[in-house]
Amino acid sequence: MRWLKGAWSEVRQLPKAAWIPVAVFLFIGVFAPWLTPKDPIAQNLLNASQDFSAEHWLGTDHLGRDTLSRLIMAARTSTVAIATVIGLALFIGVTLGAIAGYMRGVVDELVSRVIDVGLSLPSLIVALAVIGVFGTGFWIMIFALALAWWPGYARLSRAVVISIMSQPYIEALRVLGASPARIMILHLLPSALGAVMVYASAEAGVVALAIATLSFLGLGIQPPTPEWGQMLVDALPYMADTPRQVILPGLALTLVVIGFNLLGESITLKRTPRSISKLLLRRRRLQAAIESYQ
Repeated sequence: MRWLKGAWSEVRQLPKAAWIPVAVFLFIGVFAPWLTPKDPIAQNLLNASQDFSAEHWLGTDHLGRDTLSRLIMAARTSTVAIATVIGLALFIGVTLGAIAGYMRGVVDELVSRVIDVGLSLPSLIVALAVIGVFGTGFWIMIFALALAWWPGYARLSRAVVISIMSQPYIEALRVLGASPARIMILHLLPSALGAVMVYASAEAGVVALAIATLSFLGLGIQPPTPEWGQMLVDALPYMADTPRQVILPGLALTLVVIGFNLLGESITLKRTPRSISKLLLRRRRLQAAIESYQ
């Protein structure tokens, strides 16, 4: 809980334009079942392709399903998928990277070569290959994307663990008789996870786009489950008559990707050291001289 409180306090210090869109998306995704005004999969061909109205605020699709309800439930689908993919990728990547950084030697060499192979292949190509072998479906897509995303997290966590291993307190723990499991679980994994989470926040937008891409190709989330990529491909034949069926899910996906990218960039800039101006440097020197004189 301590690291969650620290992460929340750090997020609150970011610009509101960076974290509020992501917070709104997550809120809608979590509470979507209570926010949808209609059943998102209920069909009514008598109300097919209706325009904006009091009953259907954003109209209906070609099967008479409420567009607003489907957009909201699609946010929940994307939220669950993004969280599961990143969670699995973090678990695999951070664990293997920490083991490689701690063990070194042959283990480090073997894991590093696997990481290099994973990073050399485009993530979407890896996901498509896995789906081609195991078939389509929600959990197959989750498994495929997790396998495509873990190498980046493993390399970063390995670098963090190697830098921590050179710290004096790690040597002190070894001298005091701390077991490798205790050092790994209590000291190495939390530090590696904290560093990788910053990277994962920026990657969430790319994962959302990959999920929509696979669903658009018919290889990811299958109908009638609402998902933005699936809504796009369903609406393409009707784009000339009702372009809003394509514009609305495309706009929602675009806003989510931009929101996660802004959040990741803001966190990165916050953690990057900035050069001190000459005026600020003079002020600090003057303040230090006054404090030392007093």
